[in-house]
Amino acid sequence: MAGTFNSDLHLDIKAFGGKDVDMCMNCGTCTTICPMSEDSGGGFPRRVIRLIQTGQQAKLEASLDPWMCYYCGDCTSSCPRQANPAETMMASRRFLTARYDFTSLARLFYRSAAAEISAIILVGLFVTGLFVAFHGPMVLNKVELNTFAPVHAVELGDWIMAAVLSFFLLAGAARMTWWTLGRRNMFRISPMIFLRQIPVFFVHLFTQKRWHKCGSHPSAVRWFKHLLLVSGYLSMLTLVLILLRWFQTDTVYPFYYPQRLWGYYATIALLYPTADFLISRWRRKEPIHLFSEASDWIFLIMLFLTALTGIMVNIFRVGSLPMATYVIYVIHLSIAVPMLVVEVPFSKWSHIMYRPLSIYLAGVKQAAANAARKLEEPEATKAAA
Repeated sequence: MAGTFNSDLHLDIKAFGGKDVDMCMNCGTCTTICPMSEDSGGGFPRRVIRLIQTGQQAKLEASLDPWMCYYCGDCTSSCPRQANPAETMMASRRFLTARYDFTSLARLFYRSAAAEISAIILVGLFVTGLFVAFHGPMVLNKVELNTFAPVHAVELGDWIMAAVLSFFLLAGAARMTWWTLGRRNMFRISPMIFLRQIPVFFVHLFTQKRWHKCGSHPSAVRWFKHLLLVSGYLSMLTLVLILLRWFQTDTVYPFYYPQRLWGYYATIALLYPTADFLISRWRRKEPIHLFSEASDWIFLIMLFLTALTGIMVNIFRVGSLPMATYVIYVIHLSIAVPMLVVEVPFSKWSHIMYRPLSIYLAGVKQAAANAARKLEEPEATKAAA
């Protein structure tokens, strides 16, 4: 059940990265300069910060405002007290992600880099142990990856992992929906309103189009990099979870074959943005990358290593290096699996669900409010007559 009042809420937000939240005096400069604030009636970041400072946890948990912010950094650059409202908004998203997660693992990982890294190592060692114990024969005169790692067994493992991850992520989405719409109002909304808004979720998932509105000088380049990263990630999931038997073969097809071209695209779409974001965070060359928590670094490093080891599997396979192929394949999965298991439901990458879901829920709330007004208008007319 969502909390109501929490006098230590500002301390919680500090633990999630919003270290300057107490410096804000609610002057409203951040709200005035933020173009995204118009979508919430001119409310954030000021309104979110106010909820945090006054300990109104239930209202923060029911709010979609933190997810409407895309962290351009304009509010932080213009803050007269250097209260860093952009990072407070980021911290509030981490806090909400932890609250949506009923296992409390997200809270643990966001607040402890050691715990997150330990979980990644443990899952990686588990995957490595499975290969040590159950791998197939290692053919060394040529590459037979599907003999060493039978595709049907790997596919089964992928499906089990996907089912478990989907359960945790959808459970978080359900809690987000429950708190946002309210237990009383949720069942009063027509099912048709929920259905009509579904395209909104997928449009924002696949296009990331709200990036264009972010900042006083919207960056098409930043939007493209983020879109490229999402497309690479979704391509990787499609190839691994749905098309693995077509993608993982022992036949070395020509370069122009669809599975190779798609695999190369997914690799480039993952490697280029992650490398660029890592360099940007290291150099702090963009406002969005001025402040980084451990979870930001861990996610990007894991995603970069997943793509890098994936392309190395292909290089060794095409180069007819059997032992190198088998070893790097195990290393690849020992990185990719913990990246998915830890980062998707419990850490940074969960926002791929919560961000478009927040826009979907905002649409549902608005459509429900419009429908309620239409019902009230005839009654008001009758009363006036």
